Amino acid sequence: MDLSSIKPKVANKKTKRVGRGTGTGRGKTSTRGHKGAGQRKGKKTPYPGYRGGSLTFARLLPKRGFTPVRKRDFQVVNLGDIQTKLGEIKEINPEVLKEKNLIKSIKKPVKILAKIQSDFSLKVTIKADKFSLKAKEVIEKAGGVAECLSR
Repeated sequence: MDLSSIKPKVANKKTKRVGRGTGTGRGKTSTRGHKGAGQRKGKKTPYPGYRGGSLTFARLLPKRGFTPVRKRDFQVVNLGDIQTKLGEIKEINPEVLKEKNLIKSIKKPVKILAKIQSDFSLKVTIKADKFSLKAKEVIEKAGGVAECLSR
């Protein structure tokens, strides 16, 4: 006898036949119960999500709002924070803002806002993806440059 010639034993158990009389234990309704969609031939439910005549789950959920296809989440930096934390730097870009922990990621776009308590007095070049109108005005009034990055 060779090990390669050994084959597993095939099970000889026959499947239970249903619908062959009450004496078989699976007669009369053939394990399908009484009436309803599950007792009938073919699909058990009319369509996916069907809930027995009540409202389908998809129609129960509220349909409010929408998700825009191309939403851009900006990381916001205020001019007040730039003035206090980056006063000595002459050119400010996303890499510098990341080093000083004013933004979390260089990959996400940056927007500069003009929330500031006192007058902005830095003569700097600020490079960001977007500026508010007020921020651009305040930077240029102080003698700086607001430069938009094209990403």
